[in-house]
Amino acid sequence: MSRAFLIVLDSVGCGGAPDAEAFGDLGANTLAHIAQVCADGRADVERSGALSVNLLDELGLGAAIRLASADETPGLIAEPQGLWGAATEVSNGKDTPSGHWELAGVPVPWDWHFFPQKESFSEELIAKVCEIAKVDGILGNEAASGTEIIARLGEEHIKTGNPICYTSSDSVFQIAAHEDSFGLQRLLHLCETIAPLLHEMKVGRVIARPFTGTNAHYFRRTTNRRDYAVAPPAPTLLDWVHDAGRKTYAIGKIGDIFSGRGISNSRKGNDAELLNHLLEVIESAEDGSFTFANFVEFDSLYGHRRDVAGYAKHLEWFNIKLSEIVSRMKPDDLLLITADHGNDPTWHGTDHTRERVPVLGVGVGQKPVGLVAFSDVSASIAAHLGIPNKGPGKSFL
Repeated sequence: MSRAFLIVLDSVGCGGAPDAEAFGDLGANTLAHIAQVCADGRADVERSGALSVNLLDELGLGAAIRLASADETPGLIAEPQGLWGAATEVSNGKDTPSGHWELAGVPVPWDWHFFPQKESFSEELIAKVCEIAKVDGILGNEAASGTEIIARLGEEHIKTGNPICYTSSDSVFQIAAHEDSFGLQRLLHLCETIAPLLHEMKVGRVIARPFTGTNAHYFRRTTNRRDYAVAPPAPTLLDWVHDAGRKTYAIGKIGDIFSGRGISNSRKGNDAELLNHLLEVIESAEDGSFTFANFVEFDSLYGHRRDVAGYAKHLEWFNIKLSEIVSRMKPDDLLLITADHGNDPTWHGTDHTRERVPVLGVGVGQKPVGLVAFSDVSASIAAHLGIPNKGPGKSFL
C-alpha cells in the first residue's frame, strides 16, 4: 500500500484570499513580498540576494503564488514539474486550528472568541488563573508579542511569581512563566486546568510559553511549549486513517492541534529536530501510513517578529532539506506541501494574515490542480491511501 506525507510550512501563505479585506489583510502576501524584498537586496542578513528556493520553485511555488494572487515573484520563474496549485480557506479565521482542521477535512463551524487588545481578560478569568496557580495576581492582561512581553515583564514575574497572561489577534490565551522560578510542570498544570474554561468560550488554544534566563537580555523561550487546543468538532483525516487500521505519525505541534486524536505516534522539537524526525519516519513508516508534519518556526520565529531575512533564510533551509526528503520517498509515496495561513513579515502588526496557501506535490508527476479548497487536501490524501473521504473536499489527484 502507498504512504502519504503532508507537510505544513506554518504561515507560508501566497496572498490572494478573496476575503482578505474583511480581515484587514487586503494585499498581504507572505511569499511574494519576501521574494520582492530579497530581490531588492533588502534581506541581506546572514544570507544575500534573491530568494533561493529552486527545488520548491521547480515543484511550482512561483506558479502557485502567481495563480493565487497575480503578484510578482522575482527569481521564482521555473516551469512547474510537480503537482501545484493554491488553496482557499472557508473557515472564519486565520489561525492554526482553523487551517489545520480544514486541511484535515473539517472546516470550523463556529466563530472563535477573540479578546480585546487592552485589559483583555475578565475578572472571573483572572480570578480562576490565580486560584489554580495559587498567586495573588497576573501580569500582562493585553495583546502582545510573546518575546516582547517576556522581555518587558519577565523580571517582575520572577520577583512576584505572578504568571504573564496575554493574547494576540488570534483566538488564544497564552501564559508565560519561568521554567525554574515558576516551574515547568506547574505552568503546564495551570494551562491544562484552565483550558476547558477557555474552550467553552470558543477560544481556540491555551498556550504554555515557558522561558529561561536571568534578565531581559537573556530571556529565551524554550521548546517545552505546549498547546491545549479545542478538540476538532468532527473526525479528521487522522481519525479516518487510524480508523482504517493504518498508522498515523504526528510531527511538531500536530498532536496538540488535534488533541491527540487519531494519532499513533507523536514527535516534537525545534524545526531542525523535526526534520530529522520526518526523515526517520520516511525511512521506517509502514505501508498505508499517513504522516502529518508542521514546521512552526517560519511563523513563530520570523513571521510574528516581522523578520524578512530570517524568514527567507528558513525557506532556503527547507528548500535544501527537501531534496533529502524526496530522495527517501518510495516510488508509490505521495508528498504534499502546503500551509495553514499567512504571516507576511512585511505587513503591519505582528499577527497572522489571511491568505491563500500554496499546494505542492511529489509523487504524481507534473499536475496543475488550479485553485482548490483546503479540504481538498484531505480528500486527495484519502484517495491516495484508498480510504473513504468523510469530509466536504474533492480529490485533485
